[in-house]
Amino acid sequence: MKNYKLAVVGATGVVGQKMIDVLLEKNLPISEYCFFASSRSAGKTIRFGDDVYLVKELTESSFDEDFDFALFSAGGETSLKYSPIAVKHGCIVIDNSSAFRMDETVPLVVPEVNPDEIFNHNGIIANPNCSTIQAVCALKPLDDTFGIKRIVYSTYQAVSGAGSKGIHDLENGIKKFNDESFEYSLEKFEYPIFNNCLPHIDVFLDNGYSKEEEKMINETRKILGKSNLAITATTVRVPVFNSHCESINVEFENGFELNDVMTVLNSAPGVIVVDDIKNNAYAIPTEVTGHNEVFVSRIRRDFSVANGINLWVVADNIRKGAATNAVQILEKLMNT
Repeated sequence: MKNYKLAVVGATGVVGQKMIDVLLEKNLPISEYCFFASSRSAGKTIRFGDDVYLVKELTESSFDEDFDFALFSAGGETSLKYSPIAVKHGCIVIDNSSAFRMDETVPLVVPEVNPDEIFNHNGIIANPNCSTIQAVCALKPLDDTFGIKRIVYSTYQAVSGAGSKGIHDLENGIKKFNDESFEYSLEKFEYPIFNNCLPHIDVFLDNGYSKEEEKMINETRKILGKSNLAITATTVRVPVFNSHCESINVEFENGFELNDVMTVLNSAPGVIVVDDIKNNAYAIPTEVTGHNEVFVSRIRRDFSVANGINLWVVADNIRKGAATNAVQILEKLMNT
């Protein structure tokens, strides 16, 4: 088996650091690593197993080194500028930003859902939004079996999805609660996130939706291959450090038995069903954090429509919602 050369762009960020953790766990056939970041972080060191690497500044000449693959998690502007440069040098890019997700020439991939799309690339493969990834892991097998007619998303998203600044805002809010004399300035959110729920993720659009809500709608349609699927979404930031929760209401085209839904979800790749309300067993962020799977609970009929169902879906947004999904794509590319 060939040993590959891998670049990690945005290596010092929240997702970049988790990519490094997942790469260590996977132990892929990679003989050489190189870690890149902005000029602000260049010069820092990263420990990778027993080795210590110096973080390099990302420049237009960084990909002169002939990398086989690159994992990008440094924001849309960085991806738009540097991904084409990497591709020009023969490198396959797996991009975690929103830059290429809705590009018709770029596959948008969740390996458990649409793995064949991985190989329909022209050098760039897009990682979906964190909230979309966990949703479609549960929805795709249900769509295959019963046919989805409509989806209503309501999300409860952790601050880690907003990066280190979002985490700092929650940490500082907790400090302020415990010490009223403590003063701080918000780094990420419009309002304090501690003790609050903010129905505002990314920018607001002219149609009243937020960009995060639009991402979930459009990305779900692309991944499921149903461009006219009826979907609506409300996305909310909550004072939880890690792991996103989603209430998903689904209306099917066809009738179903609840036991059949359970069977489908129990057989779905990367999905774990935790649903025993008699014993108060259901997925919660503190239990899901650190896992790579998507957890589904509170599976029940929606009696307000003919073929409706409600799901509670929880996943580690930094792992399956970002780093793990990207590394899984990389793994499949290496195994071909």
